[in-house]
Formats: sequence, C-alpha cells, structure tokens
Amino acid sequence: MKPIFTLLTALSALLPFTVRAADTTKPNVLLLVIDDLNSWLLGDTNRYAGKVIAPNIQRLAASGVVFNRAYTAAPVCCPSRTAMLSGVRPWQSGLYDNGLDSSKSDALKQATAWPAVFKTAGYYVASYGKVGHGWGDMRKMWDDHEPHKRDPIPPGAPFLPFTRGEQDWGPTHLPEEKMNDTSYADAAIAQLQKQHDRPFLVACGLFHPHMPWYVPQKYFDMFPLDEVALPPILKNDLDDVPPLGVALTEGKAKFVDQVIEGGFHKEAVRAYLAATAYADAQMGRVLDALEKSPYRDNTMVMLMSDHGFHLGEKHRWQKSTLWEEATHCLLMCRAPGTTKPGGKCERFVSLQDVYRTLTELSGLKAPDYVEGRSLVPLLKQPDAAWESTAITCYGDSYITLRNERFRYIRYREGQEEFYDCAKDPHEWTNQIKNPDFAAAIADLRSELPPQSRMVPQLKRARGGKDDE
Repeated sequence: MKPIFTLLTALSALLPFTVRAADTTKPNVLLLVIDDLNSWLLGDTNRYAGKVIAPNIQRLAASGVVFNRAYTAAPVCCPSRTAMLSGVRPWQSGLYDNGLDSSKSDALKQATAWPAVFKTAGYYVASYGKVGHGWGDMRKMWDDHEPHKRDPIPPGAPFLPFTRGEQDWGPTHLPEEKMNDTSYADAAIAQLQKQHDRPFLVACGLFHPHMPWYVPQKYFDMFPLDEVALPPILKNDLDDVPPLGVALTEGKAKFVDQVIEGGFHKEAVRAYLAATAYADAQMGRVLDALEKSPYRDNTMVMLMSDHGFHLGEKHRWQKSTLWEEATHCLLMCRAPGTTKPGGKCERFVSLQDVYRTLTELSGLKAPDYVEGRSLVPLLKQPDAAWESTAITCYGDSYITLRNERFRYIRYREGQEEFYDCAKDPHEWTNQIKNPDFAAAIADLRSELPPQSRMVPQLKRARGGKDDE
C-alpha cells in the first residue's frame, strides 16, 4: 500500500489547483472590508426605503448568517479597524479618532493583530487595499500586501459648485479596470486562483463608497434621479440633543445645508448608491472567483463595513457620531460546517467580536487580553441568547451602548441622550429626562466603563500618514 500511496501523492502534486489533504486541516479565510458602507442594503425600511443594488453582498448574506444588528467599536476608519484587528477597545487604547499617534498607546504596543496570529500558526496572509488604517506598520505583517491608494480626481473636479476636496461626486474618467478598488479585487482573485500548499488568509478592502463618489457612469445610470428616495429626516432633530452631541454635527453642517437647500440631496444619495453598486460589483467578482476555486468548501468568508454613514440624517454628513446612522454597520459570515444558509441574527453584536470569532473558527487561540466575544454560538444558532456587546466610542471619551430596545449615549459634563429605539427607530426624541425610563437608563449607565477608566485621547500624530 505504501508505494500506491506515494504514487497518488506525487500525482496529486502535479494536478493544477489540487488541495492536498494536509492543507485542509484548517479553514482558509477570506475577509472583505468595505469603507463607509451603511446598512441600507439590509432592507431595513426605517433606515432607507429606496432601491439599493447590491446583489452580490446580499447573495453572500443569504448563504450564511447576516448580523442585522452589528455595530462598530468606533464610527471612524482608523479606530474602528484598529479595534477590530487588535482586539483592544478604543476606550482602552485612547485611539478614538483618525490622525492620532497610535504608537503612544500602551495597550496597542502590547497587542497582536489577529492576522499575525494566523501567520504564526502557519497561514499565508495577504492584504489588498484598505484593510487596516493608521495602526503601526501593518505592511510587515503580511506575506503579500498592496496598500490603499485613492483614485486620481477626474479632470474638471470638483463638480459641485460649493465644495473642495473629497466631498464631491460625479463620473470618473478612469476605465473600471484601472480603478484601485478593481485592482484590489483582481489581487484577491489571483490568490484564489493560485495553488496554495498551506491555509491562507486573504483580505480585500475597498475604499468605495467613501467620498468622493467618482465611479463609472454606468453605476449612476442604475439609479434614475426621479426614482431615488431620500432617507427620513426630521428638520428640528437636534433641538433636544445636548451641546456636545450637536457639536459632532458641526463639521459638516454647512455642507448639509448646501446640499439640501441647493437641491442636490437626491443627486448625493444617487451618487452614494452608485458607489455602493460599484463596490458590490467588485466584491461579486471576488466571491465568484472563490466559488470557481478548489477552496470553496473550506473557506470561511466574512464581510463587514467599518462603520455606518449619514446622508443628512441628524443634520450630519459622513460618520463621526454616536447615533444609529454612524454606528450601525454590516457584518455577515459564511463558515462551512458551522453556518447554514439563510441565517438572520437580530442579536446586538460588535465588530469587536470578530477577533475571537475568526480565531475560534480556525482552531486558534486569541490572546487573553482580547476584548469581545466569539460569535460562533450565534453562527450556529442565530437566535441563541446573547447579551449585547454593541458598545461604540468616539471623541473625548464619548461612548454609547445599544441593546435590543434602547440606546444610551454619554458625553462629558453630565450630558446624555437616551432613545427608546423600539418605538423611535430614527432616534428623534431624546428621553433622558423622562422618569418612565429612569430604571433603564440607570442599568445602561452601569454597563459602561466609568469615565475614570477610559484612557484619555492620544495626541495627534505629526507628519505621519494616517492611511494604509
């Protein structure tokens, strides 16, 4: 029997795309990350009742478990991604915003990114596009790496009469195959087409639908302007919001006024939807490549957005708040042998839970310091009992907790917000002074770390690049 076994082994090594038995002892991982993608495509009409074209992401969601109530650890790129990769919450690291000097965080100095855990365990690890952001020299961690770059601005841009920089939209001058996000998908596809002799982790991160929204005209054409719906907006929404909450909207308030009062709101929403459709098309190409590969049945796929996105709600554009629009994000997972198609989980979870989830699914051990809980019980049984882990931090130690009924927000100086989200899904009525909710407010206050335990915000970095 030994000579026959040896012959079969030798022959299998010569066959293209043959995965040897030794290579299947641990699952492969495909991580897909999309920047600034809100949760409209989940079909929650409270958030958006208009048409969203994202068939590939929705196909992935239907093939495994989609977490309809997933929340970011921070509503900004760098702290969100750093918390997810490191397992350190922002209130433990002091990294609450973009542009801060992460090298000065004692907690992050001692942290190990979970892709490094996979690499130490023998995985081939590769990253393309915007996966990490602003935390140390992530490039050294990967066996292969293509950093994020922005596409060049089209001639004649900005197209809006009142803007400069990234707050703009319009058709790109680039062929689709020359766009950077397309190239990141190409790189991930190339890895799925290779013959690997060990398990792999491939991460693909897209910049779109981050602003500016410059994508091919065909994606704009998918959304005729007269068919575009607007998100629900309450004109006097901020009247019962405390001053520190209102301050979070001020950076983009003028832009919001110019967009809405200038009659550009539908155009803006259309551009965001077009950029979303472009991102979905690139994710679809990667997912199709996986389906055609020999790794299809031994590769777990996780897709997430780093946070949500305002398009005028709460008088805000983009992210950087502690309300639903900025904190609610996408999270879905298909794990062969664990998940079943069509799983929909309504439990309130966090991107902070990703570290322990992926390591457990891969038979690896997360470091003891890692915050968050493994989502494996919910992947197996989406309606299993679960205590909310949806805690989000931002700004100078601002923090919020969302559970199945309520949202509580704590700022400094005793300023707070409280919403009965079951009856007020848009968070239009701040109930912090309503005595009927006194007990619920006290409970949520007790679940958050005291202000004294939250690490002060790190200082701004000087001259360093805050982008990967």
